[in-house]
Amino acid sequence: MPGTTRGCPPGAAGATAGRASVLYADEEAEVQGRMTERARLVRRLTEVVADINADFDLQAVLDRITGSLTELTGADAGGFVLIEDDRLRLVSITRLSDHLRGYSAPLESSLFGELLRSGRTVLLATDETRSLDDLIWAELQGLHTIALGVSNVRGRPYGALYALYSSRTVDHLELELLELLAAHAGVALGNAMAYQEIVRQRAHEHVVVDSSADGIAVVDAAGRIRKWNQSAAELTGYLAADVVGRPAPFPLPARQGQHIRHRIGSGRWLEILCTAVAETGEHVVDFRDVSDAKALEEEKDLFLTTVGHELRTPITAVQGFASTLMQRWEQLGEQGRRSAVATIAERSATLSHLVENLLLGSDAGIRGLAASVGPFDLGRQLRETAGAFQWSGRDDNPWLEVPERLPWVVGDPVATDVVLGQLLENAFKYSPGGGQVAVRAVAEEEHVAVTVEDEGIGIPAGDEERVFGRFVQGEAGDRRRFGGIGLGLYIVRQLARAQGGEVTAHSREPGTLMRFVLRRAAEPSTM
Repeated sequence: MPGTTRGCPPGAAGATAGRASVLYADEEAEVQGRMTERARLVRRLTEVVADINADFDLQAVLDRITGSLTELTGADAGGFVLIEDDRLRLVSITRLSDHLRGYSAPLESSLFGELLRSGRTVLLATDETRSLDDLIWAELQGLHTIALGVSNVRGRPYGALYALYSSRTVDHLELELLELLAAHAGVALGNAMAYQEIVRQRAHEHVVVDSSADGIAVVDAAGRIRKWNQSAAELTGYLAADVVGRPAPFPLPARQGQHIRHRIGSGRWLEILCTAVAETGEHVVDFRDVSDAKALEEEKDLFLTTVGHELRTPITAVQGFASTLMQRWEQLGEQGRRSAVATIAERSATLSHLVENLLLGSDAGIRGLAASVGPFDLGRQLRETAGAFQWSGRDDNPWLEVPERLPWVVGDPVATDVVLGQLLENAFKYSPGGGQVAVRAVAEEEHVAVTVEDEGIGIPAGDEERVFGRFVQGEAGDRRRFGGIGLGLYIVRQLARAQGGEVTAHSREPGTLMRFVLRRAAEPSTM
């Protein structure tokens, strides 16, 4: 109608504005509530992250992660799976039956495999988009949604955090929190793994140190012992409790890399090496028993001195008498010339014997002595060796006591002759005051035993085995008193063993008994 204006009924505009104000206030309150809840969850996430990063036990970290999952994401249950080659293993769960822990499934057909192929960091699966009944998570009654986020350790996928929902829907906030928690879980797991690797390495180092044959000690900057392994205790006789916190019980090298040798109270020689640890100011001290090497060095030095002396004596005599013959041939006369030649021959034989022993000793030490083994008449060999044996300057001969029908033995008659000759030579040599030297043979069940007994100076107690070593003769004074190069008994034992026999030394009062055994031959003595 003309002049009529269409509009709202009276009061309608005010009512609409009121409803709009109420709606706006409700929306503002809802947004404010969401922001407050988001802030609370973020603060809680920060606390959870700090909590899991403070723990270095791998399983404890995993359980803390899944335990906080339901609080942060509103999930009804959850779990964490690890990648193991081409499979997944459920290693931590919350609000699920414990029998599921340890369950394994193929990675390829899993939701985690689908997530990795997509290249994303989170995945949401619902019963509207796919069936969830074939998954292990279906044990949660009413399961309708699964959200999962990948956890990377050192830049590579390590596992996934699963959030399971049966009573509520999932929005972007929950997915965002799941993604953040999974990412922080990867960092915490990486830290726990690194810590456990350090612990494992240290445990391995402790095992290596404790099982080392060398003594190993760690000395701090003040010179006090901080670590003392089992070998250190065995080498020195000091337990860790006796030395830790105290100075080392032996001198340390003045320079890094320098070796020193020190004799401790027990008489054992230690070789000590010290290495600095720049980061801590500590020193690692490595020490080992070099008593045998030290003794060998001393024996070698004494051997060289002894050989020089022993060789010089016959050489000097040969040179002297040869020079005399050349310069005074006519003046000496027939008798004088014969005497000089006899002396040269005698000294040459002595020299030859010394050189032969040196060669035998060298062969025995390098490759062992060989023997041509077969059955032979030991009784006959004993009579020949003892009968032909003449000790220069002595009128007495060895007393021989051998059964008429002594069983044959298996061995080498040439090697046996050397063995018996050396044993008889030693018996007379180390009996400067005289006394009876007796050779006896007796048949045993499987062997024939030969003993050479004397009434000489004897063997010091405890040296019964030592006398068979190379370049060993007893005390240094005896070496000078009786001469020789200390290879005789070493060669004797090597020759005895080369035949399948054995030789041993036994102290007696007075003198020494040497026992030499060979195996009985299978055939009777009449063969």
